[in-house]
Amino acid sequence: MSISLEQQTVQHTQPASTPLNRANATPATIVEVSRGLMAPSAWTSPKYLYDALGSKLFEAICALPEYYPTRTEASIFERHGADIALAAGTGSTLIDLGAGNCAKAASLFPRLQPAQYVPIDISYEFLCESLSRLQQRFPQIEMTGLGLDLSGEIALPASVRQSRRLFFYPGSSIGNFAPEEAIAFLRRLRAQAGDDGGLLIGVDLIKDQATLDAAYDDALGVTAAFNLNLLRHLNHLLGADFDVRAWRHHGFFNAVESRVEMHLEARSDQLVRWQGGQRRFAQGERIHTEDSYKYTRASFVGLLEQAGFAARDIWTDEQQWFAVIHARAIRD
Repeated sequence: MSISLEQQTVQHTQPASTPLNRANATPATIVEVSRGLMAPSAWTSPKYLYDALGSKLFEAICALPEYYPTRTEASIFERHGADIALAAGTGSTLIDLGAGNCAKAASLFPRLQPAQYVPIDISYEFLCESLSRLQQRFPQIEMTGLGLDLSGEIALPASVRQSRRLFFYPGSSIGNFAPEEAIAFLRRLRAQAGDDGGLLIGVDLIKDQATLDAAYDDALGVTAAFNLNLLRHLNHLLGADFDVRAWRHHGFFNAVESRVEMHLEARSDQLVRWQGGQRRFAQGERIHTEDSYKYTRASFVGLLEQAGFAARDIWTDEQQWFAVIHARAIRD
């Protein structure tokens, strides 16, 4: 089988130049990021954490002893893989959301035996490299890679089979959305799933604060490098002049909001300029870069139902730290 690669959200270089470096983002992206940076409490979308380098740094995070979600989820798939395959079925159109290096989906190929594999990731260059290697290992599986921003509309091209679509969203990436945003996102998936479609999703469960804090602020500082790389990415996208050395990483659990928050904090007073605006940051001022919401089993099942999915099966680890949920589309 040959690989099909389609980039649906492409960033074009702008022809205009300024005293700053030339921006490499679309006008819409410049407006979006500028709006966040100029807000009373500055913020950016977590999608900007995942350029090619950011994706590689996240791979490293997943191998850290403090970062329990990856290994805990993997243990669930290993222990309950046969039951998961029986519930989800074989021969599906496996749509891997935020696929990264495609390793999680690939580990399920022997059991799920998908008819078509459709990895989707915003980091298109990284996805292409991963998919090229994967096709060599599984030449019998049709593969169609998509460069797509999952925070927007999800319109799958005609090259993606319509029958038995199984959306795969591991790693508790759904936690990057606030609950109301998560419902809207899952409703977009439901619209693409069809009446015979389903969802296989990983969900991080509420646990003690010390474990959560350590997972997002590791001793080696890999998570800090991952977060700080966002500034380097914005320099490239916006022609900005962030001095990465003038910022520090903060990651912690906010029990009131039931979420882990990641921030970048200014080490000193500084003026940051970019094509689209500028802002003077005071020492100690922060940019909110990511949230990771944590759920109980019951609260997430309720969220799925609001989005048009019915939870059919739930598997957890022995410590009840993480859940893998198989849900079916509720027929209209």
